[in-house]
Amino acid sequence: MDADLTTGERIRVLRESRGMSRPVLAQLCGRGVEWLKKIESGERELTSHPLLLQLAAALQVADLSVITGTNTPSAAATAPLGRLAHPGMPDIWAAVMTRSLTAAPAGPVDPAALQGRVDQTWRLWHTSARNRTEVGALLPGLIRDGEHAVRTLDGEQRRRAQVALSDVYRLTGQATAYVAPAELAWVVADRALSAAQAADNPAAIAAASWNLGNILRETAYPEEALRVVEEAADLIRPHLDGAPEDWRGIYGALQLHAAVTAAREGREGDAWRYWGRGDQVAKNLPVAYVHPSAVFGRANVDFHAVSVATDLKKSARAIGLADDIDPDAMPSVERRARLWVEVARGHLQRGDRTAALHVMQMAHRVGAETVSYTPSARTVAADLWRNSPRSMRAETSRLAEAVGITTAG
Repeated sequence: MDADLTTGERIRVLRESRGMSRPVLAQLCGRGVEWLKKIESGERELTSHPLLLQLAAALQVADLSVITGTNTPSAAATAPLGRLAHPGMPDIWAAVMTRSLTAAPAGPVDPAALQGRVDQTWRLWHTSARNRTEVGALLPGLIRDGEHAVRTLDGEQRRRAQVALSDVYRLTGQATAYVAPAELAWVVADRALSAAQAADNPAAIAAASWNLGNILRETAYPEEALRVVEEAADLIRPHLDGAPEDWRGIYGALQLHAAVTAAREGREGDAWRYWGRGDQVAKNLPVAYVHPSAVFGRANVDFHAVSVATDLKKSARAIGLADDIDPDAMPSVERRARLWVEVARGHLQRGDRTAALHVMQMAHRVGAETVSYTPSARTVAADLWRNSPRSMRAETSRLAEAVGITTAG
């Protein structure tokens, strides 16, 4: 990078070197294209430190001095490398990426007790409005204890520890989505699947594949995502007769995953076919059944119908489906918040910004961190703030600020 380049010129060079368009980078920062154009041209000075951090994260730059061209302590601070920043990431990164290759001088780990802690943390993920923060604080200890258990146990005890460790890494993938660097996301997904395969447990393999499918879909590999979840479904299907309910639950979750993946690709027939399979699984489970981690059940099948319709740009159908849903039937706060985000997207597709704002405010009240750390939710909030009429500006600005989208600077 030429030392004489201005901050704006550096941003432009970094953006172009990554093959990123100006609208994409502006959207990742929650700003408009004209704002970024003025920054890059030098017409507008960039003085906001939070905006510098957002730009660094979006451009995958670890040192802000690469953007600013200065070496002052504040400018040289390490920036987060995920799409969004969360204060819990450094400790999780350390636990994942500095895995010891030898047994730690600690006492034995009971795999049943470890699994109990993991299950409890999954419940926290689904019930807390601050799930990323609260779960993120527990993950480093769970990761280290899980790794210690599989290194020190043998036989059936070790296989149980492998299942628990796979669950830990699946939860890590959920809790760090969009805030983790890409390399950590892939490491976590791979370790979850490897631990499940080492345990030789079809349900654990299917659950880890569901998690890997999420990573593949969110990183623009939809065909690979479909392949993974379909293979996982084929693997577990022969074991479903007489299997525990959770085995059928994760099989149903794989079908819903495939439905959304196909919908995002505009494959309407495939999307509803996969959804229908998930719907049939739910009909064959008790009405009140909910999978402990994937939250598959009757309510989640209905929630996914809204997501499929929204992703297919069938906004009228999505809103109609949402009208018939009882959100309280879903025990997961995180999933309820995401439902309202999907409904808000549907209202935006129809041009009804008033309804979209109202629903987004509901989503934020239900699960503040789910909204703040989900790109689709932030996109809706940014769109409302930028494009709503003057009469809504105060409310849309408050929503944008609450979500973490900078509206000044």
